[in-house]
Amino acid sequence: MRDLRNQHASSALLNLIGFVSRRKLKCLNEVQQISLEDALSSQEVEVAYICSESTSHEDYIRQFLNAGKHVLVEYPMTLSWAAAQDLWELAEQKGKVLHEEHVELLMEEFVFLKKEVVGKELLKGSLLFTAGPLEEERFGFPAFSGISRLTWLVSLFGELSLVSATLEERKEDQYMKMTVCLETENKRPLTWIEEKGPGLKRNRHLSFHFKSGSLENMPNVGVNKNIFLKDQNMFVQKLLGKFPETELAAEKKRILHCLWLAEEIQKYCC
Repeated sequence: MRDLRNQHASSALLNLIGFVSRRKLKCLNEVQQISLEDALSSQEVEVAYICSESTSHEDYIRQFLNAGKHVLVEYPMTLSWAAAQDLWELAEQKGKVLHEEHVELLMEEFVFLKKEVVGKELLKGSLLFTAGPLEEERFGFPAFSGISRLTWLVSLFGELSLVSATLEERKEDQYMKMTVCLETENKRPLTWIEEKGPGLKRNRHLSFHFKSGSLENMPNVGVNKNIFLKDQNMFVQKLLGKFPETELAAEKKRILHCLWLAEEIQKYCC
């Protein structure tokens, strides 16, 4: 939770008033732990940062918006398209900013990819992400917990259509593999795969084929620097009313489209 009273237009710094946690920590880096009730009722608290399990995001967002607070939340905002639409309408009614964090769009790898695909005609592509096990009960269906990869594809190639989706699970082995076949507006195929299980390293493998050539896997493009701070600065610009309306509308459209796709993928698999 942050206090914006000392906020300057050119600064991305916010004053930390306190933090809420289920664990009893009392103090963290000289910041005092406060109760959820105090955070909701305090006049000093003007902004809430929500960094909890994905399954709890919707409830916390709703509580803080109803309490008259601005909200920054980690992706995914919710685990359904309808809930996200409803929360955005609530934010507008309350006159508050609701910002879904998307640091993956600020990564050096994505910046490189964005430059690489500009002006090129896609023939086909694939994106495979591997990692260790992740609890669906806490972070949602794989299409939601992996929505940053879907956001990459939509941001690179525009709105997508779902062709098919399958989910292979071996719960006793903590293993899952989700395979999603998507299509661009020009009917070009894109395959997105999420594979998670013990021993699998966190990695991203991509393959994009264009009329003018191919891009196989990601070159070393440098270290990601201050991506969370950059995202926070975007949030602050929204709070100050300095974020372009056209970009706000495009961002909202992209986020809702990705949540709609994730929900359709879940329905298809189930």
